[in-house]
Amino acid sequence: MNDVHARVSEGGRIVIPADFRRQLNIKEGDLIRIRLEDGVIRVTPARTALHRACGLTAQHVSPQRSLADELVTERRQETVDA
Repeated sequence: MNDVHARVSEGGRIVIPADFRRQLNIKEGDLIRIRLEDGVIRVTPARTALHRACGLTAQHVSPQRSLADELVTERRQETVDA
């Protein structure tokens, strides 16, 4: 892990070093996830967090099952029942 020092500027802004952005493939305008965890700020590209979440879900859901289709079916049934 490479430690670098950065200064907090006006409005609480911190510049992520270019080398870190390259390694994480963070481009201008990308969405990032910022999390405070045990006194440490963790910055993760949103797409990375999404891929991890999908991977965790895949461990518990069969590839033949569509959670999206199930949700749509449930919502349609709720509309009929209302």
